[in-house]
Amino acid sequence: MGIIRTDQWLAEELGKPVKICEKLEPFFKKQTPKEIYNQLINFGMYRPTRSAKIIFDRLKEQNAWDKVEQIFKQYKEKWKGPDIPVFIFPVAQAGGFFFREGNGKAGVSFPDKMFLFLSNVEDLKEVEALLVHEYHHVCRLTLLNKRMEKYSLLDSIIIEGLAEYAVLKHCGPEYLAPWCRMYSEKELTKFWDKFIKKHLNVRKNERQHDELLYGEGRLPNLLGYAMGYMMVSHFYKWNNYSTKLSFTQPAQKYLDYFNEFFEKSQ
Repeated sequence: MGIIRTDQWLAEELGKPVKICEKLEPFFKKQTPKEIYNQLINFGMYRPTRSAKIIFDRLKEQNAWDKVEQIFKQYKEKWKGPDIPVFIFPVAQAGGFFFREGNGKAGVSFPDKMFLFLSNVEDLKEVEALLVHEYHHVCRLTLLNKRMEKYSLLDSIIIEGLAEYAVLKHCGPEYLAPWCRMYSEKELTKFWDKFIKKHLNVRKNERQHDELLYGEGRLPNLLGYAMGYMMVSHFYKWNNYSTKLSFTQPAQKYLDYFNEFFEKSQ
């Protein structure tokens, strides 16, 4: 399917995002347009404000839909990935959970679809980094082929670490998300012992899963993301990297390798 021309939807209904989400109903099971919109807001979708109009006009001027289409085609071919629909919308100016904080871009992916929330496409490499991260998720989720509620905290941590390691390999270190450098290795090994290691089997549908992954409340911000990147980086420091293998390699393999390192560091 590739890039869905949401620019046409936005031209007609920019000020009514719930109305736009009616067009997304076929892509979501048993969710109302309002529920779909509330879910997407959490990941950076715009609210109907004046700034959303400014962003939309800028994205149109920059031919964002055509440019992202080219990047998506490149990676779909390179990775032999699934031909999913990709939806582009203006990014929110504040609030929401931002994967690439500070760069005016965010995203969320599912096994069968992907959403990119953008403010501009001036730096196409930034857009590519976002797409690489999200599309890596899609490829891994598709090939692992597990029900979402079966995913554990360990699965989620490794999924995030692998997606960002793909950004390192395909886009370069300057395009890594800020959470990759948020904590020192020493801090993360302390967090591992204190917060993470006893809860690796917590399921995705349990509240504690998101608290630990995102670092909610008193927990360190983006704890699971930062931890995942460190674990994956350790693995590939001593093992050859293959994007294809990174879609299917079990999370347990990265954990076993990390446990060896962790025991030596104590």
